Amino acid sequence: MRLLLALLLLLSCGTHGDKISNVCGRPQLLARMVGGKDAMVGEWPWQVSIQREGIHKCGGSLISECWVLTAAHCFSNTSETSLYQVLLGALQLVQPGPHAVLRGVRRVHSHPQYRGLASSADVALVELDKPVTFNRYMLPVCLPQPTVHFRTNMSCWVTGWGSPSETDPLPSPRILQKLEVPIIDTHLCNQMYSRNALGGLQPRTIQHDMLCAGFAEGKKDACQGDSGGPLVCKVGQTWLQAGVISWGEGCARRNRPGVYIRVTSHYDWIHRLIPELQFQPGELRGWKRRHHHRS
Repeated sequence: MRLLLALLLLLSCGTHGDKISNVCGRPQLLARMVGGKDAMVGEWPWQVSIQREGIHKCGGSLISECWVLTAAHCFSNTSETSLYQVLLGALQLVQPGPHAVLRGVRRVHSHPQYRGLASSADVALVELDKPVTFNRYMLPVCLPQPTVHFRTNMSCWVTGWGSPSETDPLPSPRILQKLEVPIIDTHLCNQMYSRNALGGLQPRTIQHDMLCAGFAEGKKDACQGDSGGPLVCKVGQTWLQAGVISWGEGCARRNRPGVYIRVTSHYDWIHRLIPELQFQPGELRGWKRRHHHRS
């Protein structure tokens, strides 16, 4: 009986909040995004590949032993969990290496307010069928408390195995790509998306739970297959996830920067599903007082 209880505890997907808050967002190893560069082993240990029937579909971020944060649009039917697997601890998809592990999906929780392409609340939580063991190659990213503000022009990073260009979506890059991008003011981003709207259509609007990051001139951006992956910003010595890759008009086009769902906007929903998860306050002393506008 004692052995059975120990096994059940090992396989259970409870979240140990204190343990996670001590290790999240701090890679131990520091050694095709459009215009991105190859990542290094262990550099982004929370990056995961969400795969459907063995084929990479979206990115995501490990946030606890059993939970992955990603985009809702990655799942056309959240009940088809048997079709999905999550690859963790990998630098490459074709030859993931000895540190990579594959997990099944127990359930997918898409945000109930998600309404389709480019809508608000494009976030989902994926529960793994078995917990993972944290190590140098597999660590959770820290999620910020709702009071944390990621200021305009703050330099952040986005990662993924998405397409290296909009016009040539295949092949996907062999090695995880990383790209440094600045956060763009929301009002300015709305102005960009209102310019030269396709076919005279109503320009898409950057909603209250979205943030933009990238370059007005284009050339560098996330692309197909990067969706659901993390936008992370280093605050002090810790990486906090500011956004989830959601949408964009094409890839790396002029005046069409990447659009991300703000993690802080959905704190209540995440906390409701994973009440034990610890959110980080960040070391943003002074910023909140000096910068009252939203980015």
